[in-house]
Amino acid sequence: MKNITLALGLFVSAFAATAADISKDTDNFYNSDKVTQQKVTFKNQYQMNVVGNLFIPKTLNQNTKNPAIVVGHPMGAVKEQSANLYAQKMAEQGFVTLAIDLSFWGESEGKPGHLISPEIYADDFSAAVDFLSTQAYVDPRNIGVLGICGSGSFVISAAKIDPRMKAIATISMYDMGSAFRNGLNHAQTPAQRAAFIKSAIEQRFAEFNGAEKAYIPGTVNKLDESTPAIQREFFDFYRTERGGYTPQGEKEELTTKPMLSSIGKFMNFYPFNDIETISPRPVLFVTGGQAHSKEFSEDAYQRAGQPKELYIVPGAGHVDLYDRTDLIPWDKLISFFTLNLNTNT
Repeated sequence: MKNITLALGLFVSAFAATAADISKDTDNFYNSDKVTQQKVTFKNQYQMNVVGNLFIPKTLNQNTKNPAIVVGHPMGAVKEQSANLYAQKMAEQGFVTLAIDLSFWGESEGKPGHLISPEIYADDFSAAVDFLSTQAYVDPRNIGVLGICGSGSFVISAAKIDPRMKAIATISMYDMGSAFRNGLNHAQTPAQRAAFIKSAIEQRFAEFNGAEKAYIPGTVNKLDESTPAIQREFFDFYRTERGGYTPQGEKEELTTKPMLSSIGKFMNFYPFNDIETISPRPVLFVTGGQAHSKEFSEDAYQRAGQPKELYIVPGAGHVDLYDRTDLIPWDKLISFFTLNLNTNT
């Protein structure tokens, strides 16, 4: 347990930085009167049930083929946290949208819950494309994907091997592999990384022998004087009425707490390798000018092939773009998907 505590401390301290006030003009639980919502379930290639919220514009002509967008939630969150907001706002613009729970999270299948599995996460997006492609009112040639935070790296991973994803956008993207290998700004030392891996393996073996599951503090449950600024930023969303949500059957405040024993799988996750092979499909990277995660969008942009765009929202932090409806660049997203999900091509 000593090594586990040490590793968790190293992880949290690696994410210490300055964060701005992000409590204003938020609307995570937005409920649109311009769209209909339907809960849907479909299988991924691992034969696991993936659950999503399907949003259809009330004005949609269901006798024609329409463009669609799959939306993925932040890492460790659920579809009710940020993804539903984006899905509804884009559905209001005429797109069929589908906000999904990644496997092992929310209402989707996967035991034990909160397991880290980036390969399966990426497959969930392809499974969502499978599902949408079978809907009579969706044009299977014009399906885009949008990933928020950690899902940004998962949609990149998926798009590299799924050419059906015609347009790819990321919001406040985290490269979950680099974040766990290196920390922000590569501040984590090799010794710290080794301690983290050792703690994860020790916990894995303890659970094999019957020990209780242990979770890393993706978001702390309370603040004190020593809480780093970025943890305060996440706390303001995940642990308050602003964005806090407890999925059915979960324990209170357990979102954003991945299993420690599985966290090493992120160490082998390199989503930006071969990112240029997505070209000539377009990629849009959206990040805040003050976001602690900006380095990941900048890195991906440098590596990606054309066409690509890095769109920086002035003054915005990382979590701002989860639900700050005054800062989220809706016009940029609408124009990107409207241009690239063209039913005539």
